[in-house]
Amino acid sequence: MSITLDEIRTWPATVSVAKAASALGCSRSHLYAQIKRGDCPVRTLAFGTRVVVVNASLVALLEAA
Repeated sequence: MSITLDEIRTWPATVSVAKAASALGCSRSHLYAQIKRGDCPVRTLAFGTRVVVVNASLVALLEAA
């Protein structure tokens, strides 16, 4: 079952890397690797060792696609 853009718009302001990866159609490890390299296509926030994805950035990326 695929995730729709309308569903993603209802998500909270920040989401886990795993959830964002599923919306982008890539693996969690791939998205973490992009974050580590600094070439992640969406905005992220780090809180200590925890990283979250800003949902508005995710929606904007998917709307542009």
